Amino acid sequence: MNARKLLLPLFVSLALSACSDSGQGTATGDGAQAQEPPPTPVSVVGMKQGEHPITRVLPGRATAFRIAEIRPRVTGAIREIAFKEGSEVKAGDLLFQIEDDTYAAAVAEAEATVAKAEASVPSAQANLARYERLVNSGATQIEYENARVTLLQAEADVAQAKAALQSAQIDLDLTKIRAPFDGVTSISNVSIGNIVTANQTQALTTLRQLDPIYIDLTESSTNLLELRTAMSSGRLKGDPSRAKISLTLEDGTEYAQSGKLDMSEMVVSETTGTYQIRAVFENPDDIILPGMYVRATVTLGTESGYLIPQRAATRNARGELSAKFVTPENKVETRTFAVSQVSENNWLVTEGVADGHRLIVDGFQWIADGATVAPVEATVDEKGLVVQTPAGEASEPAAQQ
Repeated sequence: MNARKLLLPLFVSLALSACSDSGQGTATGDGAQAQEPPPTPVSVVGMKQGEHPITRVLPGRATAFRIAEIRPRVTGAIREIAFKEGSEVKAGDLLFQIEDDTYAAAVAEAEATVAKAEASVPSAQANLARYERLVNSGATQIEYENARVTLLQAEADVAQAKAALQSAQIDLDLTKIRAPFDGVTSISNVSIGNIVTANQTQALTTLRQLDPIYIDLTESSTNLLELRTAMSSGRLKGDPSRAKISLTLEDGTEYAQSGKLDMSEMVVSETTGTYQIRAVFENPDDIILPGMYVRATVTLGTESGYLIPQRAATRNARGELSAKFVTPENKVETRTFAVSQVSENNWLVTEGVADGHRLIVDGFQWIADGATVAPVEATVDEKGLVVQTPAGEASEPAAQQ
């Protein structure tokens, strides 16, 4: 009896201990399950190979297609300023009128000299003809030669007088200073009554032709070497000399006209390591003015590869392009690309990607390699914004961005 009294508390104690251990184990298991986070949703686009444009965005500055500093070629006082400062003028329009009375008098004097010289020619011709008839019947050979020289001198006097008249007429015409081509004038540096001299240092005004207009672009020599390598290997298709060029103005607007390559300076600057490219654009409304800064997008050709939107890519410490992809097991992995080209708002790569691979385009900044994710099909629009694809619809491949 005493033994039963001793064993009963022992059994109760063991039962309570077993229940306590069972409860702790259940609580621990539930907690472990609660702490495991669900897969992080990420936006992905499917990769697809295709032909895509290779582009370069280059800084540039506008310069006038033609520029002329207007200077006088004769001396005199300014009598008239015939243009409105800052206005458009046509080739041949009068810009300045210099006092021309003295030059008109010089022309009249030269005309009189011509008339006088021409008057002596008929007499010399008649005298020579008479000696030709008499040279064998009384007239000496010397007299005949003298008559011939007199005629030659009279004709030479006429030619000299006509040349002087032409020179005087040129000076008279130069008192009217005209526009050498269509353009826009600057301010006038002289006023009516000012004395100007032939070929003076100070320009009277400056004339600029703005339609068409030049855009001077700057490109690095490194990109030039990469371009030549791509062309020689056959990867880049197209003729860069016929590259299509578009402009973005200072306020961010797109210029409506497309330009074409005009020339490139085949010399690399020793200080900046760049070389100059010149493009020409139609500018009918004078929207682009000399001195404006612009950004030019130059389409050099096309290349086959895969597009990685710029928003989905980063650069590692070595400067290599890197992007994150989702594996078939829905794990995150980072891939690097030693060679990449700019294609509008994307990077174009040719290795390390295959059709159907899934590129993470949003949410990758906070996800480490090896993490499990929940891919959500998406697209990237022209502005680089991620657009979720509605359920049941296939995603647009990144190659179509």
